[in-house]
Amino acid sequence: MVEYDLPAMVHVSTSCNPCFHTTGAHYLNADTTAFMQLLEGNLFKDFPTLKFLIPHGGGAAPYHWGRFRGLADMMKKPSLNDHLLNNVFFDTCVYHQPGIDLLTTVIPVKNILFASEMIGAVRGIDPYTGHYFDDTKRYVDSAKNISADDRHAIFEGNARRVFSRLDTALKAKGK
Repeated sequence: MVEYDLPAMVHVSTSCNPCFHTTGAHYLNADTTAFMQLLEGNLFKDFPTLKFLIPHGGGAAPYHWGRFRGLADMMKKPSLNDHLLNNVFFDTCVYHQPGIDLLTTVIPVKNILFASEMIGAVRGIDPYTGHYFDDTKRYVDSAKNISADDRHAIFEGNARRVFSRLDTALKAKGK
């Protein structure tokens, strides 16, 4: 992956355990687990240009950022900014405005990439808003704690940086 400058999304498949709802528990737990495993390891010391995208807003990582900062400190790891945030990115598939607001408050905008789902975890219409739950663009558009430049970074700029081969191909086409 490093040789070809290919980022990877850490995304699990369905759970075989009927005790865990696939999209409501298993996916979110696995996203959080992936973040914790990266925190515990030193992968990016050996591969400083490796890039991972953790879906679903990083699971519980943004919500428990203080806990993860404390764990990094207890494990004698560098700060999360230095240890992970040059290599780990989060998407915007969190399905509600408070979730996007939290994500864009806790996680640096440079680490957030826009994502939407064609067949999302929640395919219905939110009875409170009248909009589809998985219409994630509207949440980024409505985030009050980010600037127009931040929105551009989330919608395009960060993806072009993380997926640098795509950026090169688009520039070759004049885009």
